Amino acid sequence: MDKTQILVVEDDIQVQNLITVTLKAEGYRYLTAQTGQSAVIAAATHNPDVILLDLGLPDMDGVEVIRRIRSWSNVPIIVISARSEDTDKIDALDSGADDYLTKPFSVAELLARLRVTMRRINGVGFDTASSLFRNGALTIDYAAGCVTLGREEVRLTPIEYKLLCLLSRNVGKVLTHKYITQSIWGNSLDSTTASLRVFMATLRKKLMPSPDSPAFIQTHVGVGYRMIRVEDKTEYMT
Repeated sequence: MDKTQILVVEDDIQVQNLITVTLKAEGYRYLTAQTGQSAVIAAATHNPDVILLDLGLPDMDGVEVIRRIRSWSNVPIIVISARSEDTDKIDALDSGADDYLTKPFSVAELLARLRVTMRRINGVGFDTASSLFRNGALTIDYAAGCVTLGREEVRLTPIEYKLLCLLSRNVGKVLTHKYITQSIWGNSLDSTTASLRVFMATLRKKLMPSPDSPAFIQTHVGVGYRMIRVEDKTEYMT
């Protein structure tokens, strides 16, 4: 049995039951909360490994729950919400959520997102002894500042390299345009966001030398980008 414990914050009992039955079948341990206040208390008391959070809670908005938990914890938070507007996704991600899944969702996609999150927090793909990051054929040597795809070195500009490193250090996590531009350029002006799209397009082209190459970077239209694991094809949906 998987010892991972997941806090499910959902006030719709049918949706909550769907999630908990799925988690139980996959060997996860879980606990539940139906309000924002009880979710914050449960997170502080039980220290779960992952939180699945609905935004439309009866006592407070889910974004406020994220902010409160983020004031003292970095526990991964995956939002599961019927809100599908880009502004809702951006608010949740900028407040500290790690991922955003829109209702209605498939059980397979939920489990795939969980696997990605668990691999990220467990550091899969990193060789701390040699400062290497590996994802399929992609290797980043942080110490040497070198990127290879298979046996071929990938020539990147300084900005492209910084973008790739930022994404790789947050593999599996959706990074908003604002977060990326603030991290790379120190601001989130419209002109900077436009530059980000250009640099990301050239970076993706260099990482996909042929149409059959796996897509390492997933675009979340209107929201941001995420580096994805190429080993499990269910996890990169474009």
